[in-house]
Amino acid sequence: MAGLPLKGALSDEQLPIVENGGIIMVDEKIHAIGSYPQIQAEANGLNAENINIQTNMVCLPGLIDAHTHICFGGSRAKDYALRNSGKTYLEIAKAGGGIWDTVTETRKATTSSLIEGVKTRADRHLTHGVTTIEVKSGYGLSVQEELKMLRAIALAKEQCQSDLIPTCLAAHMVPKDYKGGPADYLLEISTSLFPILKKEQLAKRIDAFVEEGAFSPASIAAYFDKAKAMGFDITVHADQFSTGGSGVAVKYKAVSADHLEASSEKEIQLLAKSNVVATALPGASMALGCNYAPARRFLNAGAALAIASDWNPGSAPMGNLMVQAAVLGAFEKLSNTEVLAGITYRAAAALNLQDRGILKTGLLADFIAFPTNDYQEILYQQGMMPPSLVYKKGKLAVNI
Repeated sequence: MAGLPLKGALSDEQLPIVENGGIIMVDEKIHAIGSYPQIQAEANGLNAENINIQTNMVCLPGLIDAHTHICFGGSRAKDYALRNSGKTYLEIAKAGGGIWDTVTETRKATTSSLIEGVKTRADRHLTHGVTTIEVKSGYGLSVQEELKMLRAIALAKEQCQSDLIPTCLAAHMVPKDYKGGPADYLLEISTSLFPILKKEQLAKRIDAFVEEGAFSPASIAAYFDKAKAMGFDITVHADQFSTGGSGVAVKYKAVSADHLEASSEKEIQLLAKSNVVATALPGASMALGCNYAPARRFLNAGAALAIASDWNPGSAPMGNLMVQAAVLGAFEKLSNTEVLAGITYRAAAALNLQDRGILKTGLLADFIAFPTNDYQEILYQQGMMPPSLVYKKGKLAVNI
């Protein structure tokens, strides 16, 4: 994936392919990459261990899931059934389901059970080739409960082979048991929680759900002002059911604006002219039965497009990144290169990470290998061809 632009459309003719390739790994990073005969002499000079794969395989950078909610308690199978019976997402939420149901179950959960849940889901993601996973809080919705979630994510990170990138989503919604209004809640979180995040290094990223029934562009302004002043990266749940969030993302120079199913031409052009990565979440569209983010139009307008799973217990319970990316590609007519870019180096940009997502000297030795001699088979199989080998920081993590 080296040498491709961050923004705009990509054709498969642009995809650089190294035939009969080899990689030299030193201290968790890629030391050299190229054709096997070219680098064999250098490897011999380093007295390197030689791992010679005899079967035909296609090697890609480790996949990056830039938007998940895999720290949670409970299940929302009932919500899924109600949606399929005709109830809307907002109707279910008003009746006590939705995010608040997961908040209730997550608050009941012990720290150890949250850790175990994150580990289990992260390990499943790893078998599918996802070596870096963003993980949000947002089901605690109080200072102490958000801390419980973020501390659980930090502890799970120590026990996972994958890299977990924590994000504070305390601004998911105003908790139903909170006595004040949105401004009071956001002030309490920014005043009491943000300093602890800094002190304990629990998160470098602040997210908010800018949407009807959550937070308006006006109400979130002071919250993001405080986050920016304290040096946090900003990301936004934007334009899922109504527009407005993408404008907030551009205003605050967010690293990404995620969802975007409701984005019109105005929002597409706004994001394309910015450095905000547009992150499509096809899993949410699949589970909610709604339109996909207009990925083709974003790319044609010159935006950077990432693709993430939104793995969560309510609106995106499947969590298989490759399946979702392949389906989005079919519906939005994306080239293989555009899809693969969206789950590798463009997803890395959505997390403000410059050390992964590309197989290149000096970057992390995160890579995966699929049992085929044609890279087009990977998306053609729509997620049903898992990688046979997964390397994380130069160490073999999965061998099927």
